Amino acid sequence: MKWLFTFMLCLSAAGVSAEQETRPFVRGSYERIVASHTGKPFIVSFWSLTCTNCREDLSMFGKLARKYPGFNLVLIATDSPDQNKEIEQTLQRYRLERAESWVFADSYAERLRFEVDKEWYGELPRTYFYDARGHAVALSGTLDHAQTERWIREGGKNG
Repeated sequence: MKWLFTFMLCLSAAGVSAEQETRPFVRGSYERIVASHTGKPFIVSFWSLTCTNCREDLSMFGKLARKYPGFNLVLIATDSPDQNKEIEQTLQRYRLERAESWVFADSYAERLRFEVDKEWYGELPRTYFYDARGHAVALSGTLDHAQTERWIREGGKNG
């Protein structure tokens, strides 16, 4: 019985650390993210530790993630990998440990932004709402809670 408890404790600890993994966002990462969510609606939100409006969106996403645990959310911090600890602490504060998390890991941030969207010049927060067919709607600035929740509730219908 003791070994079973120890085994379960190890599994639990492994699950927590896996949930909090922040992956390096490099060239090709965005394409892989979009491909991995093919056929299902999802939201990609670019944010930064220094962005006040981003924290408002993170707070909203945390509330929506608790209310709609199945919605797919990808958070990409435009900070640097040496800030991983602070990024993960921020995500924990907003109860977003289970969200897919990435951080810019290329010193040439402009190239990463251009690869995401040729029309994006770095303003934050920047959010992309992908429907199940892979079509995206991009928004810059703080999101409207009611509209975002409606999008999630309706299964990611753009339009």
